[in-house]
Amino acid sequence: AAISATTFGVKPNLARDQSAKLQKAINAAIKSGGELHLPGGIYIARKLTIDAGITISGVPGLTRIVLGRPADFLLRIASARNVTLRGIVFDGANQQLNAGSRSAIISASKTDNLTIEQCQIINSSANGIVLNGCSGKIIHSTIGKCAVGGIFSLDARGMEIGHNHVHEIGDNGIMVWQSKKREDGTLVHHNRIEKIYGKSGGNGQYGNGIGVYRAGNVVVTGNRITDCEFSAVRNNSGNNIQITNNNCSRLNEVAIFVEFAFEGAVVSGNLIEQAGMGISITNFNEGGRLAVCANNVVRNMFGARSNPETQAIGIAVEADTAVTGNVVENAKRAGIWLGWGKYLRDVNATGNIVRKCDIGITVSLVEGAK
Repeated sequence: AAISATTFGVKPNLARDQSAKLQKAINAAIKSGGELHLPGGIYIARKLTIDAGITISGVPGLTRIVLGRPADFLLRIASARNVTLRGIVFDGANQQLNAGSRSAIISASKTDNLTIEQCQIINSSANGIVLNGCSGKIIHSTIGKCAVGGIFSLDARGMEIGHNHVHEIGDNGIMVWQSKKREDGTLVHHNRIEKIYGKSGGNGQYGNGIGVYRAGNVVVTGNRITDCEFSAVRNNSGNNIQITNNNCSRLNEVAIFVEFAFEGAVVSGNLIEQAGMGISITNFNEGGRLAVCANNVVRNMFGARSNPETQAIGIAVEADTAVTGNVVENAKRAGIWLGWGKYLRDVNATGNIVRKCDIGITVSLVEGAK
């Protein structure tokens, strides 16, 4: 049976900080191996910690833990197993977070079977959730109004990020990174991602709905991604990625970008409308190769906005890639672009439809292209 936090003197809607009593309640629930329940109401707190298995539940939308003043974090989970957070609003109240560039409202490290569900993580002066070396899932939650990042996962050991609403984020929505190039296997699916601002500038590091870096075997599927300053989905050097069945609108650079030292990518079944450029599978010069680009609809490409080098091209590929069954309409520069300078090898474009483009299909004929 769940233990009520009120047993430990915690009271909803008090105007003072209740961190000490909340921490006492958390420790007692961990010791008993049970569940801690927080009734609806506002609880002011900071620097709460979890170091072993526990379930903390609230009343969705009504139980609210609010960061009362600047701190390193609101909640930290470290070296734990079987931690569940359910039905709680974690409100950073835009208070300063002091743990450096990876500061977050919720920070978790080396935690297995972490579940965050039906929660809201909002109003962060830095990131919403930062994970380091974790497995588990973030599902059916809202991550919004964060100045830097929504969800940042480094060195995951089996994460699922699904059915979330990620909105109004300063730099990047969902980031799946590895500290070196290797398998990751995170599933990023059926999220609604919108209003990703890219406030830190740059030429693609920021402003992305979903960003994958060095993480292999990631699946990105069924997401609705809109209004990003750069890309809906950006994969940098992640091998064996699948980017499938996403619906993407109003992206100011390349909507789906597979770049740098990747090997193996499937980009299929996506619908892209209103973007600087549609799909780019590129950087053979860095070892980027081996892809399928199939059955996508790409329409209304407008060229340079956030990046002056972006051209209004529907689909561009370079090496060891099949381009099949796509429909491109109204990409002003070109529908399909095969190769870039000498960087072209073993590309096959068949069965595509290209409409209302100044150039239908271009092929690089520079010496060295194959």
